[in-house]
Amino acid sequence: MSDLELYAGPTALARIQQEGVKPEMFKAIAGASGGPKWFVLYGLDRYLFGDFFAKVEHSIATVGSSAGAWRLACMGLDDPLAGIDRLAEYYSHQEYSNDPDVDEISAEANKLLDIVLGPEGVEQIASNRAIDMHIIVARSRGLVARDSPLPLMAGLGLCALSNIISRKLIGLSFQRYVFHTGKLLASTEQWPGLKTHSVSLNIDNIRQALLASGSIPMVMRGIVDIEHAQKGVYRDGGLTDYHLDLPLIQGRDLVLYPHFYSRITPGWFDKFVPWRRPNIEHFDNVLMLVPSKSFVDSLPYGKIPDRKDFENLGFEERLAYWQEVLERSAALAQDFSLMVESGRGIEAIRPISDIA
Repeated sequence: MSDLELYAGPTALARIQQEGVKPEMFKAIAGASGGPKWFVLYGLDRYLFGDFFAKVEHSIATVGSSAGAWRLACMGLDDPLAGIDRLAEYYSHQEYSNDPDVDEISAEANKLLDIVLGPEGVEQIASNRAIDMHIIVARSRGLVARDSPLPLMAGLGLCALSNIISRKLIGLSFQRYVFHTGKLLASTEQWPGLKTHSVSLNIDNIRQALLASGSIPMVMRGIVDIEHAQKGVYRDGGLTDYHLDLPLIQGRDLVLYPHFYSRITPGWFDKFVPWRRPNIEHFDNVLMLVPSKSFVDSLPYGKIPDRKDFENLGFEERLAYWQEVLERSAALAQDFSLMVESGRGIEAIRPISDIA
């Protein structure tokens, strides 16, 4: 499998080696923050949301922050493939002025979410009994609860410095909130680092929670006073949980984690703390699907898309690049479907400790 690499925790690896890869093994699917990085996973998402989970009889818990939450929200729609197609199409075609401010970017995010959900998407997600959606959002405190640039920047700087000392200290600036439909994951009580607050999702707050989970400070405005949650300003869930270093479920049931990197960064501020490593025990029952280095190297510019492309590339150049990545991402789905159908490639699954 030259295009796809797979990593598994001890429990996941032992079970897959014994039984193969079967959809009914998985009780949860995870989605990390990362903006347009997810384009490289688009083909996998289409396969997973469609063929792979199509006949599973139990409910699936989806857990995501920021772009991961938006991707997985599509699973709650009556037509998940149409939803993920709309997200890919309209996100990749976004165009801004030469110097967009937070109001312009926030307005575009609102427009994109309206397109992805469609006129009935909120009701479909709220009534879906097959998908237990979990959206991670950060509630702001102190200086970071303000959208004025200088206080917000100062608050983010203080949070970054505090995070160097201890990841727990970001709790002075951000609280972890999990908005969920259906049954709340029992494991949330054991989620580390920050106390986890939970709020039920319904037609009143689904849209707000999704917007908040993608509201990057200094880029977009925070979402104020989400319905049925504590009053306050809510921001990007990646601030607390960037790559989901969390024990999502326990026991023999498995977690499927399509990820764009072969590394795990616990929180957004940990990008600046390279020595901070994830807790390997959190990934005991996780199967991670990652584009291989050779696949990424073969893409235009030798990398997967990221938000800097908005700044570094003109619209036409960026669009062509992103469209090629979206098209070529189907190769990852082909590799994984081959493993599911034939078992080919199971022998190449590596211990997740190799990257964690």
